[in-house]
Amino acid sequence: MIPVQGFEGAKVAVLGLGRSGLAAARALRAGGAEPLVWDDSPEARARAEAEGFVPHDLTRAGAFEGVASLIVSPGIPHLYPAPNRVIAAAWAAGVPVDNDIGLFFRSFATADWDYFDTAPKVVAITGSNGKSTTSALIHHCLVAAGRESQLAGNIGRGVLDIDPAGDGGVVVLELSSYQTELARALTPDIAIFTNLSPDHLDRHGGKGGYFAAKRRLFAEGGPDRAIIGVDEPEGQFLANQMAEGAADDRVIQILGGRKPDGAGWQVAARKGFLSEFRKGRQVASFDLRGIDGLPGAHNHQNACAAYAALRALGLPPRGIEAAFHSFAGLPHRSQFVAEKAGVRYVNDSKATNADAAAKALAAFGDIRWICGGLEKEGGLDPLIPHLGHVTKAYVIGREARGFALKLGDLPHEICTDMATAVARAAAEAAPGDTVLLAPAAASFDQYDSFEKRGEDFIAQVAALDG
Repeated sequence: MIPVQGFEGAKVAVLGLGRSGLAAARALRAGGAEPLVWDDSPEARARAEAEGFVPHDLTRAGAFEGVASLIVSPGIPHLYPAPNRVIAAAWAAGVPVDNDIGLFFRSFATADWDYFDTAPKVVAITGSNGKSTTSALIHHCLVAAGRESQLAGNIGRGVLDIDPAGDGGVVVLELSSYQTELARALTPDIAIFTNLSPDHLDRHGGKGGYFAAKRRLFAEGGPDRAIIGVDEPEGQFLANQMAEGAADDRVIQILGGRKPDGAGWQVAARKGFLSEFRKGRQVASFDLRGIDGLPGAHNHQNACAAYAALRALGLPPRGIEAAFHSFAGLPHRSQFVAEKAGVRYVNDSKATNADAAAKALAAFGDIRWICGGLEKEGGLDPLIPHLGHVTKAYVIGREARGFALKLGDLPHEICTDMATAVARAAAEAAPGDTVLLAPAAASFDQYDSFEKRGEDFIAQVAALDG
């Protein structure tokens, strides 16, 4: 646990008592604060009471009298589509609003660091797609190299649940826009921006607000090293803002599909090869195509971002390459499930938006595509150039017919549920085909999470004959 610093003897309100909220309450208590906890759910309040916390109704008048700060769980919208009433009350009372990420950054450094040979570092990763794989890959390679590493944030452990860092330790944080938008302290040593595609637009008041939430990781903290995907205008804008000139190697640009040029530090993925360029010269290169845990061009770009962070942390290219080969990938992210009768089954349930699904479709050929669910803002346009890889779509979800109408002339079948979709795709697939779950939609119309959806896919594949 990371005890929270700076609130000893103070009352600190905590809104939302899920994983991050309870962890924040524990860490505040460990640091000597008095947590005042609240959740609209009686069940959540009961779980907190079982740990000795006393619920404090933050919806009543005067609830913020004597309160030093309000800590908000990431799942609670604060401004859009409408201000949360508890958060608005904190604003009115002049109470600073923060979250667990802000508490982590203000509390991570301790007096013990004075006795370390090497100060611990934080690598923070944000972006629309690829941040989980990038985070896990960095962590995996550090462990393989014998370095102390902890994986936390939006993946792994809660950010305040991790252990205090040891001498030379590295904390790898995956951070969503929900986490970066409110944190009052954001000071990573290395910050990574993977890419941007429309997502969570209601929460952020549009694409501009969504990008602004992610940009805070760079603008607020001033990382020593900024690693930025520059295939989209937002990444180009951000890289330009962070660099003092073309040769400023505090910014490492990540490119996909084009050869690096210029005097800066760049890492590129082209035709399945990763290449590192510095001052206009190639200094390292290796083949990514045979790495089972990193299939497809999108994962090759994730590999480039991870590689850049690892190089910034001092790891050698050949050591990174060797560690990449032992990376098994993440569940629900281009996860190889099985091969039956010559047909491969791949679970990419994490592809919850069109852009992520497009990347999955580009990674395979002869696809029997299982798609559909709760469609997000932004539509399905990013998918259209990649439908040539799809033999047929098998559409699930409560609004399966409406989703299917947006697929144009692509052969499709309305299946509604996962069991039917897997059975029909398996029955029609030929050896060499890939049955791919890449929904391009959220799961909440039928499942509690994308993980549950992926687990259902895996179970239905396991139940197939052969």
